[in-house]
Amino acid sequence: MKAPKSFRLHIGIFGKRNVGKSSVLNALTQQEVSIVSEVAGTTTDPVEKPMELLPLGPVLFIDTAGIDDVGALGEKRIRKTMAVFDRTDLGIIVSNYNDWDDFEEKILQELNDRNIPAIIVFNKTDIYPSGTCLQNSFSGEKIPFVETSAVNGEGILALRQTILKTAPDDFINRPSILADLVGPGEAAILVVPIDKEAPKGRLILPQVQSIRDLLDGDAFCMVTKERELRDAFSRLNKPPKLVVTDSQAFLKVAADTPPEIPLTSFSILFARYQGDLEEMVRGAMAIDQLKTGDKVLIAEACSHHPIGEDIGTVKIPRWLTQYVGGKLQIDNLRGHDFPDNISEYKLIIHCGACMWNRREMLSRIMKARQAGVPITNYGLTIAYSLGIFERALQPFPAALEIFRKNR
Repeated sequence: MKAPKSFRLHIGIFGKRNVGKSSVLNALTQQEVSIVSEVAGTTTDPVEKPMELLPLGPVLFIDTAGIDDVGALGEKRIRKTMAVFDRTDLGIIVSNYNDWDDFEEKILQELNDRNIPAIIVFNKTDIYPSGTCLQNSFSGEKIPFVETSAVNGEGILALRQTILKTAPDDFINRPSILADLVGPGEAAILVVPIDKEAPKGRLILPQVQSIRDLLDGDAFCMVTKERELRDAFSRLNKPPKLVVTDSQAFLKVAADTPPEIPLTSFSILFARYQGDLEEMVRGAMAIDQLKTGDKVLIAEACSHHPIGEDIGTVKIPRWLTQYVGGKLQIDNLRGHDFPDNISEYKLIIHCGACMWNRREMLSRIMKARQAGVPITNYGLTIAYSLGIFERALQPFPAALEIFRKNR
């Protein structure tokens, strides 16, 4: 139950009000996660429930408000529901045979447009008879559907099995963070600065995940602070295949790492793992086009309280200002909220999104692409601003080639 959200398959539950979405969720989890009532619109904000769905593993169910909600408050609820699509890996549409209409078709179309696999749940089969036409239609389109009566528990086992079969392959066979860059039997050095931004008594999630990924890949791992890096090299009888640093220590680590040893940062690794590295490389190159007064959006997944030398609110704005040679208009945002209109920005800079699932990060990249706004991430921005971009892309030949062709 302690797996981070980024490791969980996000399963969004959508449908009209009072079709039994919350009852289906409660039956799946065997807990009263969402309030169930005969009053339409009981579920307001999305309700999240993490659990282990064996043999699939950790999942996060997200119960949403009815997509047919009404009134001013209803519109706000619908916007919250629509935002859940951005982080949905697998969609469940709950309806019944009598009520399936354009609302459900629009949900299905939204999932299809985003290449999100969908499962149809025809609930309340104890009340509504089967609809042969709908069954034939979904069978012909190869869209999985399940009949349930959540109040009786009927069909819930079949729904669980359908979820297991429909889960995206890229969740089940998720790519590695860096083990593929190192290889079995080889070593990596991870440079982890311990400063006032480091959480007391622990490492941050990307560092922990990188260590585990190397162990899963049968690779060796040495962890050191930036001040001890040179000594770490001297203690190895064979050079490491890769050095990974916190982006804020890039200059120091680059100076102390022999040029023949590939070097990158945790943030850049997560641009590949959680997003689209090549798209974000193109985004970083847009820094050269920034002019004094341009608007830049700096977005962070976490909602932590920024400290004095916060990376997103202080350091990156300072480095960008120095690079551009003039003051920029910087907007900062945190969490799942994202502006409806991003076209006013000349660049979006995002954190590594280690606390999210990959789907939500890809959704933001898609929105930026549709709006024609370049998007990049913290590590790539820092490397570009400090003049070590090419060095930081050394482990990624395809991304490096994009930079060399377009600079």
